[in-house]
Amino acid sequence: MSEPTTTRPVTRPAFDVRVEPLLRAEVFSGEPGCIAQARALADRFLAELAAEWFAEFGERKRSDLLLAVSELVTNADRYSCGPYLLELEGTAELVTVTVYDSSSALPLLYAQDPQRLGGHGMEIVVALCDRLSAERVPVGKRVRAEFELST
Repeated sequence: MSEPTTTRPVTRPAFDVRVEPLLRAEVFSGEPGCIAQARALADRFLAELAAEWFAEFGERKRSDLLLAVSELVTNADRYSCGPYLLELEGTAELVTVTVYDSSSALPLLYAQDPQRLGGHGMEIVVALCDRLSAERVPVGKRVRAEFELST
């Protein structure tokens, strides 16, 4: 007589495991060359995002992202009194560019005026990104631009 067989429930592997987005951040002192260093960080980040997340973005979207990084970091460099933090976060669908700086003054968005000298940085970022937000935080402010990669 054989022993009774016991059945075990079939378990499925967990496919709902949370995967963290790719995140890179660096503090910049405001010394000469910081804006170029921030762009280089963003360029490396986008290459990693393409390799690790299979994120697809054309040359136009890549250029838009790098220009937005330049504009946001330039504003932090120009208007804050101290170091600033660039944070890049991304998945295959979305890239977020966030800049923290020590100034609590929120950025100004002027009406379009091609005759105005300067003050076009935020106008450019608004035109490039899908969503833009700015808010005060305990140490100053946070400006965040989101770029959807599916568009």
